[in-house]
Amino acid sequence: MTSTQPRREPLGHDPHPHNSGSLDHVIGVDLGGTKIRAGIATVAGELLAEKRTDTSSDGSDVSGQIYSLALELCDTIGITLDRVAATGVGGAGVPDTTGTTFDLAPNLTALSAIPFTERLSALLGHPVVIENDVNVSAVGELIAGLGRGHSDFVFISVGTGIGMGIIANGSLVRGAKGAAGEIGFLPFGADPLESANHVRGPLEEVTAGDAVSSRFLVSEGSVLSPEEIFARAATGDQRAVDAVDEEARWLAAGIVAVNAVLAPELIVLGGGIGTRADLLPRITSWLNRFGQPDLTIRVSELGHLAPVIGAVTIATEAAAAAQKGTSR
Repeated sequence: MTSTQPRREPLGHDPHPHNSGSLDHVIGVDLGGTKIRAGIATVAGELLAEKRTDTSSDGSDVSGQIYSLALELCDTIGITLDRVAATGVGGAGVPDTTGTTFDLAPNLTALSAIPFTERLSALLGHPVVIENDVNVSAVGELIAGLGRGHSDFVFISVGTGIGMGIIANGSLVRGAKGAAGEIGFLPFGADPLESANHVRGPLEEVTAGDAVSSRFLVSEGSVLSPEEIFARAATGDQRAVDAVDEEARWLAAGIVAVNAVLAPELIVLGGGIGTRADLLPRITSWLNRFGQPDLTIRVSELGHLAPVIGAVTIATEAAAAAQKGTSR
């Protein structure tokens, strides 16, 4: 892992930019199924500014979207794009064996048919490296979040989908094919023998954000977002409470499985659903019922910055490798 220490502050722009032409910045991108967040940092890892936009419907235009964000970020801090040495992208999928695009990316289906990194690198004019989005979140936590001081922990993100990044002995674990931590495919939650549950995985089918909405729809007959359902649960709406509690049950079951295999020091929860403080007590209650009351679980304090900081980190590694004439 890099020794770079990205700082969370300041977020803003340098009032006295220097256009020296040197390669002294990097960009980190969190490429999700619904949103793209990007940040620009110095090569020393100081995050200077960030921006976001909604992801195109199937990911078909994400290269152009990231290029536009990169230009906006450079403009925000008063530099030109040729000052950027590399871009790191954490995406909701698994990098393929060539490192050019994402496999297992149900929310970014169009990417499987295009040489994503080649296209984006041609637009940006510098190297692009990709990694799973939850993996880069785990790296972000290791560098600047709750993972500091821990050599063995996992980061579990729950939102549009579910995934896990693994840090063991202070390093990111990718697995033989880069898919370590794809806990959505754990064979419980939905029927693991049903082929329809093989695209996202059985556990993801019952923990993803749309699963929360579907449970409420079945019981109430109303279509609400997960945020609205959590809000109703906070007021004591029993149907909403039941939908949220079912979410907590399956997340707890997944955590128990993870603990049985990895026994991490710490479990960090992230993502739009995972970071909800009102979900954690329900998860803890289910863990008690499962006979696992002593697990250390905390909600990420970095929030949406975790994957951006992690992506910045892999970008600094790519920039250093390019300077040395080697590959990451």
